[in-house]
Amino acid sequence: MTIAKVIQFRRGRKTFKPRHFLLEIPGTTTREAASELVGKTATWTSPGKQAKKITGKISSAHGGNGVVRAIFEIGLPGQAIGTEVEIN
Repeated sequence: MTIAKVIQFRRGRKTFKPRHFLLEIPGTTTREAASELVGKTATWTSPGKQAKKITGKISSAHGGNGVVRAIFEIGLPGQAIGTEVEIN
């Protein structure tokens, strides 16, 4: 199990994709290392009392610095930016 950090929505200049998120993984600094994680499951747990879990899948590397894209089953709330995600 690896812990990653939610950086941002996947977005363009005027649009964003509500189910796509960019994840930063500590210790992963190259595109090749990030590509090894493609296909793994990412799980975000809400900090509230109900502890809702939203799962997604890592789809590809994003750029050359070890960031990955993850597509979740439903969009994460805006408060998820900056929080942790478990990668299995």
